[in-house]
Amino acid sequence: MKPARVTAGGTMAIVAPAGPVPPDLLDSAIGVLEGWGLTVRTGPCVRGRHPGFGYLSGTDEDRAAEFTAAWTDPAVSVVFAARGGYGSMRMLDHVDWTALAAAGPKVLAGSSDITALHEAVGVHLGLSTLFSPMPASALFDQTAAEHLRATLFEPERATVLAKSVESLRPGVARGRLVGGNLSLLTASIGTPEHRGAEGAIAVLEDITEDVYRLDRLLTQLLRSGWFDGVAGIALGSWHGCGDLGRVRALMLDRLGPLGVPMLWECGFGHVPRSPTLALGVPGELDADAGALTLLEPALA
Repeated sequence: MKPARVTAGGTMAIVAPAGPVPPDLLDSAIGVLEGWGLTVRTGPCVRGRHPGFGYLSGTDEDRAAEFTAAWTDPAVSVVFAARGGYGSMRMLDHVDWTALAAAGPKVLAGSSDITALHEAVGVHLGLSTLFSPMPASALFDQTAAEHLRATLFEPERATVLAKSVESLRPGVARGRLVGGNLSLLTASIGTPEHRGAEGAIAVLEDITEDVYRLDRLLTQLLRSGWFDGVAGIALGSWHGCGDLGRVRALMLDRLGPLGVPMLWECGFGHVPRSPTLALGVPGELDADAGALTLLEPALA
């Protein structure tokens, strides 16, 4: 099920499900978001910090309460994660999923550590979500922000996600987009939110993971059955993961034997100008043309 597109005058709630938020980046991005005609609200954890673990924006209970309050607010149409870091998975058991389901569909946007929330919203609420650049990040540049704006307000104009990129394996695949951050997907194995890529186009990216660690993550997903029945694979950015030639060789070594169409470096993830991906929405991966597109608008 797809949430409704956003209209001018709508309300966006910014939340902090993971790490503490750089205030200067946040304030700058809020000005951009308000320029889109949105009313922007921030939750209490957005400018907070856990009293004992400084890598979290608040306690698990407080971050879950902030997320629940934003989602169940009838005025809010978009719940936008301020940044990633670490912590989203820690709060999942504290979220009132029954209350969220009763509140109806909303747009969830964010990436990186927010992969855990994308998985949870997909499993518990049956909703598609937006894997997008986040406001409290230096990567929320003009190009990335504009693609997100188009996805929210004019989703018919934001169906091209990648074009003219390198093909690692030829062919054409169709299926809903699933995935996100490789580390978070692997960390979800064995949890209630874990779901595989059967019949889907897997979109994968990560940051600052050495090649041997990427090998371990991919191998664990392969051995757990996550890739069973996958239709195609779109690889995003691997910033800080070492020599990209070695990363490319690893992807061919680990994922090439699956025999499905595969694209290399599609431009999404922890890089400037990243497009917004619609997880759960049908797409087409044309490795012969080097293109990844949505077959439907991201939002209803």
